[in-house]
Amino acid sequence: LSPKGSGFPSVNSDSSLTKMSAPPIKPTKTAETEGEVIHRIRITLTSRNVQAVEKVCAELKNKALDKNLKVSGPVRMPTKILKLLVRKSPCGEGTNTYDRFQMRIHKRVLDLHSPSEVVRQLTNISIDAGVDVEVIIAN
Repeated sequence: LSPKGSGFPSVNSDSSLTKMSAPPIKPTKTAETEGEVIHRIRITLTSRNVQAVEKVCAELKNKALDKNLKVSGPVRMPTKILKLLVRKSPCGEGTNTYDRFQMRIHKRVLDLHSPSEVVRQLTNISIDAGVDVEVIIAN
């Protein structure tokens, strides 16, 4: 109870106080209520071509977001650089000259939270040649 003239509304006067509450939470239709089990799914994409990996990642993510799935990624993993140093001379004579070759392997990781049936629909996209896709389903 506040004294009169303190500037604060009294507890007994309900007309001057307004009740503030959060909007009601509507129950949403989730896969768990329908009986389907939601899995954690990790999709790993590897390739020597960066543009091909990024294109497939973008397509997978856009399809997943269209189906209102929880998506995290693509996470860009460190690029593996495989180097090879080869001597140019076939017989071992002459000056010591070498050729240097390297191959870069790019890796992207996408994590999804969805039923396994939806993942089959997602991965039915055209995947460029040279892109390896690995799907791991965990509970």
